[in-house]
Amino acid sequence: MAPNETGDELVFFVNGKKVVEKDVDPETTLLTYLRRKLGLCGTKLGCGEGGCGACTVMISKYDPFRKKILHHTANACLFPVCALHHVAVTTVEGIGNTKSRLHPVQERIAKSHGSQCGFCTPGIVMSMYTLLRNNPEPQMEDIEDAFQGNLCRCTGYRPILEGYRTFAKDWNCCGRVANGTGCCRSERENSMNRSCCRGKANGPGCCVNGKDDNPKMLSSSLFNPSEFQPLDPTQEPIFPPELMTQSNKGQKQMSFKGERVTWIQPATLKELVALKSQYPNAKLVVGNTEVGIEMRLKNMLYPVIIAPAWISEMNAVQHTETGITFGAACTLSSVEEVLKKVVTEIPCYKAEAFHAVLEQLRWFAGPQIRNVAALGGNIMTASPISDLNPVLMASGSKLTLVSNEGKRTITMDEKFFTGYRKTIVKPEEILLSVEIPYSKKGEYFSAFKQASRREDDIAIVTCGMRVLFQDGTSQVEEIKLSYGGMAPTTVLALKTCQELAGRHWNEKLLQDACRLLASEMDLSPSAPGGMVDFRRTLTLSFFFKFYLTVLQKLNKNHSGTTNLCEPVPPNYISATELFHKDPIANVQLFQEVPSGQAVEDTVGRPLVHVSAAKQACGEAVYCDDIPHYENELYLTLVTSTKAHAKILSIDASEARSVPGFVCFVSAKDVPGSNITGIANDETVFAEDVVTCIGHIIGAVVADTQEHSRRAAKAVKIEYEELKPIVTIQEAIEEKSFFKSIKRINKGDVKKGFEESDHILEGEMYLGGQEHFYLETHCTVAVPKGEDGEMELFVSTQNLMKTQEFVASALGVPSNRVVVRVKRMGGGFGGKETRNTILTTVVAVAACKSGCPVRCMLDRDEDMLISGGRHPFLGRYKVGFMKNGKVRSLEVSYYSNGGNSIDLSYGVMDRALFHLDNSYNIPNVSSVGTVCKTNLPSNTAFRGFGGPQGMMIAECWMSDIALKCGLPPEEVRKLNLYNEGDLTHFNQKLEGFTLRRCWDECLSSSSYHARKKEIEDFNKQNRWKKRGMCIIPTKFGISFTVPFLNQAGALVHVYTDGSVLLTHGGTEMGQGLHTKMIQVASRSLGVPTSKIYISETSTNTVPNTSPTAASVSADINGMAIHNACQTILKRLEPIKESNPKGSWEDWIKAAYENCVSLSATGFYRIPDLGYDFEKNEGKPFCYFSYGVACSEVEIDCLTGDHKNIRTDIVMDVGTSLNPAIDIGQVEGAFVQGLGLFTMEELRYSPEGNLYTRGPGMYKIPAFGDIPTEFNVSLLRDCPNSKAVYSSKAVGEPPLFLSASVFYAIKDAICSARKESGLTEPFRLDSPATPERIRNACVDIFTKMCPSAEPGTFKPWSVRV
Repeated sequence: MAPNETGDELVFFVNGKKVVEKDVDPETTLLTYLRRKLGLCGTKLGCGEGGCGACTVMISKYDPFRKKILHHTANACLFPVCALHHVAVTTVEGIGNTKSRLHPVQERIAKSHGSQCGFCTPGIVMSMYTLLRNNPEPQMEDIEDAFQGNLCRCTGYRPILEGYRTFAKDWNCCGRVANGTGCCRSERENSMNRSCCRGKANGPGCCVNGKDDNPKMLSSSLFNPSEFQPLDPTQEPIFPPELMTQSNKGQKQMSFKGERVTWIQPATLKELVALKSQYPNAKLVVGNTEVGIEMRLKNMLYPVIIAPAWISEMNAVQHTETGITFGAACTLSSVEEVLKKVVTEIPCYKAEAFHAVLEQLRWFAGPQIRNVAALGGNIMTASPISDLNPVLMASGSKLTLVSNEGKRTITMDEKFFTGYRKTIVKPEEILLSVEIPYSKKGEYFSAFKQASRREDDIAIVTCGMRVLFQDGTSQVEEIKLSYGGMAPTTVLALKTCQELAGRHWNEKLLQDACRLLASEMDLSPSAPGGMVDFRRTLTLSFFFKFYLTVLQKLNKNHSGTTNLCEPVPPNYISATELFHKDPIANVQLFQEVPSGQAVEDTVGRPLVHVSAAKQACGEAVYCDDIPHYENELYLTLVTSTKAHAKILSIDASEARSVPGFVCFVSAKDVPGSNITGIANDETVFAEDVVTCIGHIIGAVVADTQEHSRRAAKAVKIEYEELKPIVTIQEAIEEKSFFKSIKRINKGDVKKGFEESDHILEGEMYLGGQEHFYLETHCTVAVPKGEDGEMELFVSTQNLMKTQEFVASALGVPSNRVVVRVKRMGGGFGGKETRNTILTTVVAVAACKSGCPVRCMLDRDEDMLISGGRHPFLGRYKVGFMKNGKVRSLEVSYYSNGGNSIDLSYGVMDRALFHLDNSYNIPNVSSVGTVCKTNLPSNTAFRGFGGPQGMMIAECWMSDIALKCGLPPEEVRKLNLYNEGDLTHFNQKLEGFTLRRCWDECLSSSSYHARKKEIEDFNKQNRWKKRGMCIIPTKFGISFTVPFLNQAGALVHVYTDGSVLLTHGGTEMGQGLHTKMIQVASRSLGVPTSKIYISETSTNTVPNTSPTAASVSADINGMAIHNACQTILKRLEPIKESNPKGSWEDWIKAAYENCVSLSATGFYRIPDLGYDFEKNEGKPFCYFSYGVACSEVEIDCLTGDHKNIRTDIVMDVGTSLNPAIDIGQVEGAFVQGLGLFTMEELRYSPEGNLYTRGPGMYKIPAFGDIPTEFNVSLLRDCPNSKAVYSSKAVGEPPLFLSASVFYAIKDAICSARKESGLTEPFRLDSPATPERIRNACVDIFTKMCPSAEPGTFKPWSVRV
């Protein structure tokens, strides 16, 4: 039965419009189809692997099995177009727009400031929209769960949750029970409390008390929910009636043939079985969440794909005598739905295994994946870290297989998995159904999983554990312990299970079980995945949790029987509790504008981001959303697979035979200079030698992205390998450094040490960080065909360098190259210089082909080639007095710069300028060295070396407090600077508000009262510990390269009175354009509605500094102000002659009197410059200050932690826009939370990056932010050195998340005390579950000793 050649028709609907497709390529995803074929660019490509949710759409279909219409979210980047037959798709464009009306979901995220760069917004909107279609009155918990598969890198999530909380039926002002105790507005009418904190109104601890300023000046409402249009479920678009009637007719088999793949969708089980015997190697695909990723990321090709989604037997759910049988094509969401209902209906004891399955599904991927991924696919993928397979194996689930030979049923036991991703299922067999059995009386079941992040993350170790007791006793009849993540397959601990059978459930059994597991669940020290000690310890920790849980249940169920088993010690009980998170609660405080301020003067008001509504509707245009040109080509890079090697040959002959191939571009095609880079130490294309994996060697240009990808993979390169240097340690041993080594010295360090009571030495390592902007690097280059002109649309923070490097590569002057940027989907420093490695290549290709060329990097390419934050190693020696006062410090910093200088010197300079954080150190000797390694060049990242410098300062500060036995907050406060002090680089501190921030943070966080509660909690709990820490920050504002502190602006006023504003800064979500419109509005005295910013471009404002270093609002704001003043000066005579006229009258008159209505503005920060040799000068214009206090709870057994509460007090001067500033504070804090606690880049010893996407690299998700997250902007602290008394806000708050890291360290301290360890200990950053668990030394860690370093080759190394 060959696929029918009649050419089947695919019929589906998109946003209510019918689409009929005859020739679809099975390799086409829904995302590609929406964006290219239908021109719907609101749905974004963020990762291509279903890990970020930027491409979320709503899929609706009529389910003939359940007789109802189902709506669910799905990742369009994985969803095959072929699977859309008789399905309705709704995208962000289909629910509302700015022209007619926004849907309430779009309106609320925009108005609550939940959209910054806006690239993730459409996906978040669609997740929320789908939830409301299924449940118009959700609980807050439902809303949080709906976002498990969505990531955002800008906002810190709080404003999104707060805006959407208004849809929840349990919503009220602050997430607490409405107007109950602790509600922030319990006396709502009283205007004083509206802006009050969470202390009972004017009771003790209320923010308004004890302050003599007028409380009305304080506000906590960044938006007004009463303005929101209500949600009306009756107004949603209807499901296409045609699809209702179609679905009832039943389906017939369909097939579609593409260039390389055939897709067959059978309608009956009989057809399916026949197909599988005809194509035994065909893949069965339901959700495409595994095969889609294999084909895209792992180069797999499956010529035949069979889609069994329509087969009724494979979708059926049956309740039998022995359990529940699920068809193998049932989605994980439907399994979850069925089990949730069942566990409420059957006796408790029967549901033990179901509860375990539900616990695993709770943290299984995100909803977009669970909604489409099938239970059978999860089993047959046979992943060694599957979350469900250990549970199915431990429960003894039964699998029914079917083939031409008939049916057979097997038990999923230790024989089922035969090797890595292999099972005993024969090629021609199909998994038909899975039976999960009911538990028996006296049977107990638990499942555990530990991952790097709680939501949407693959497991490090996962397990299913079941024990059956002989009736009425504590004697084990049968026990099954199944683990994932401990071998190439899911395994049963057979030996241990045999040994434990017949034993009594007591302390002795626990000890023996741990001993047995430690030897049976052994891992080679070089095992793939690394983290070997952690994984081995987890197998024991999980069993211990299981042991306690069962003990608790035995005691509860046999409470009548005397002494059946020993009770669980009270301080152990918390170890058995499953993870629970309270709904978020927060207060954001800022100072209202002065009472006399004019209504149209928006400076200081929480104005919504000017593009927020467009972003929420998917109308905002990003680089890759620009419509395709007529003859446009697509480029894919060809990069090195070796970290250090000579290139022997490049063979592109095979690539030429790929359909659509146009040309291969390499070094010989560069018309100008192949030399490029900030320090001229890089090349556009590698010529003879490659110096990192991901080094660009060439590029393939073809007619479509698919063809250029395929052709790029066909280019063959031969290398002669050279020895690479990968880590800081190797660079130090080989003395591989970039030559400029900086020092800052002050005072007499030797004398300082002699005068000290104590001297401590130590070192700390900080890992790097990937930018993970949601929009990857993207360039569209359009050759103009005359005089070497070229127009480039680029996602960049740095138009000037992009223009300069492209001109140099093309061999033309800069005046022929125009670079244009409308907005970026995030930047964070990653687009300050590294976008040029892509842009120059695309420009050369456009020049060679004579056609427009486009390239948007895939996430894995972007993470591989574009570099990130510099990893740092800090070594310190600090001398201090008994009371904790620091006398002397000697510190050396090493950073991993990668294979070129880029911005590494600037990053190291800033690290040295911030080695004091906020502490006055009389004697300092410091040196900073940049290591040259065979990694892609590291680059700018929010904070730019500052966080690394300050982190190491806080490391020795916490050591001092521990050594002196003093409270850390007292030691920190004792060492803080005072107004007028000189820093270690001899700059005087003026307007030093840090102590005000410190005192305010201590009081608003009720620090001392909570510290006492934490001590009590830690006494009562052995395996859960809490910690708290308060951390200050001082951040210098300016580019440390003095000439970059300049900016230009161009202001045009048109005859209708409208104003077009252009300045040198770019918009990447930080709200710069919004602030600049506010500044121009105040300067000109016209409402913001008359002012527009279209884009940033090199032909309007030349020689722009990069949008970086947090100074863009300062310098561009002043340039705009100056340009506006010029225009106002010209208008003065006209205004005098007609003082009562309107703005429009004056402008018309000016035009008629031939007065110029266009002006440029310019500004430079005065008096900057510093000399390292003499340690004199002024590197910074001023400083931004802030203090944060954070509380965490760690699970000492698994290394898991939760962020309970954070309070931040930030000095941003007189805020230009408190909504944007608070958004920046929260966004930076959460990004820092990732840096210090989760995000870990992992490299092989050969310098190969493993973490190339959201699957392996975990940025904070919705559930990782502090449950209680309070931000307060310091009042009455105008800054005379910047526009309208404001202060920079982009980078300074990031370091405040170190308070979470040191709170974790504080909690680990308590855990170590229980094991008798009280000395200072080393904790490197990030404080991942692995590092936390390994630092909580206990009996279990001692049973898993580490292998001797040097005796094995590790899977990954610390770079």
